[in-house]
Amino acid sequence: MTQVDEHGRPFPPETADETTTLLGFLDLQRATLAWKCGGLDAEGLRATLPPSSMTLGGMLKHLAYVEDLWLSRWMHGNEPAPPWDTVDWTADEDWDWHSAAGQTPEELLGLWQDAVARSRELVRQALADGGLDGLARRSDETGHSPNLRWILFHMIEEYARHVGHADLLRESVDGLTGE
Repeated sequence: MTQVDEHGRPFPPETADETTTLLGFLDLQRATLAWKCGGLDAEGLRATLPPSSMTLGGMLKHLAYVEDLWLSRWMHGNEPAPPWDTVDWTADEDWDWHSAAGQTPEELLGLWQDAVARSRELVRQALADGGLDGLARRSDETGHSPNLRWILFHMIEEYARHVGHADLLRESVDGLTGE
C-alpha cells in the first residue's frame, strides 16, 4: 500500500524494482507541484518573483507541454495534440509560459491533469511494448532515440527543477512553505 503524506503526496517505495521506483519518484514530483499550485486563484497563479517572469500557472502549462512532448511525441511518435498543435513556437518559444496568464486556474489545472493522465497511459503502453529499454519513436538530429528509462529520468529532473521554483513562488504568494 502506498503511503501518502498530509498533502496527498505518495511516497516512492523504498524497496521496489526500477520501474516502480522511477514512477514513484515521478508521481511524488507531480503531487508536489499539485500541492504548490493547489487552492490558488488566478492572481496567485500569475504572481511572479522578480527578476523572473515565471508563474505557477505558466509552470502548470509548461509541464503539461513537457508531459505531452516527451511521452506522446517522443516516445510514441504522435503528432502534437491541442493546444500544442496550433502554436507558432518560432514566434514565441515560451508560449506555454506566457499564454497561461489568460487562463483560469481550472483551465490550467485541467490541462495539466489531463496531460498527466495521458502520460500515465502512454507509459503503461511503452512498458508493455518494450519496457524501460524501449526506444522512443522520435530521434534527435543525430539519429539517436532515448529509451523510456532516459525519458522518465528526464521527467523527474524537469519536475524537480520546477518544483524548486514552485516552492519560492508559492511562499511569495501566501507564505506556504514545505518540501
